[in-house]
Amino acid sequence: MPTVEFVQLRKPEKAKHLCELAEAFFDRGYRVLITVNDENQGVTLDRFMWTWKKGSFIPHAYDNGAVDCLDEPVVIGQCERNPNGARVLIMGKPCSTDFVRQFEHVIDFAEVYDDQLREASRERFRLFREAGFAPRMR
Repeated sequence: MPTVEFVQLRKPEKAKHLCELAEAFFDRGYRVLITVNDENQGVTLDRFMWTWKKGSFIPHAYDNGAVDCLDEPVVIGQCERNPNGARVLIMGKPCSTDFVRQFEHVIDFAEVYDDQLREASRERFRLFREAGFAPRMR
């Protein structure tokens, strides 16, 4: 069963947290998959990863279907597929509990700055618990 952690966001700055978390797991030798809602978010995050922190380099690829992502340590994708065999899932977009089961470590976000997003985060936390995971706040 994977470790499931929620990161509390008090401001809408998820991209920064996606990069920080990807870098931390990459630095520890993990392959990482980051899910996003759509192509716009994927392309934007792909570009942001090159510039988000001076001196930082996270080797990554955006899985748009046109590039081979098998060897990339960090992959950004829209679909519930794991092209690089990642052991860490960072959910910029929520994923099903069935998909989550294949990972060792899963990060989700509790977006408390917005009432609807906060409630959706609570619902996912409850669903993870009901599915047998032991979610916790990071």
